[in-house]
Amino acid sequence: MTNLKVHTHPGPADLEGDLASLRGDCARMVPHWAAPGPDVVRPVSPSRIHGVDVPASSARLLDAMSDYGD
Repeated sequence: MTNLKVHTHPGPADLEGDLASLRGDCARMVPHWAAPGPDVVRPVSPSRIHGVDVPASSARLLDAMSDYGD
């Protein structure tokens, strides 16, 4: 036997709602969202910077570009 129950959302069925209904939907969702904390950016000591390794194929590509190679 097949279960033919249909689960529907209890909210409004109008998908073409106005801005007020969208704002209301967002306000109801606020408790479910978590804002990320602020990123802490600390300076890097120059002694920890050792350069950049670029694959030869990428270096040739950049060398062939007039913005970079000329």
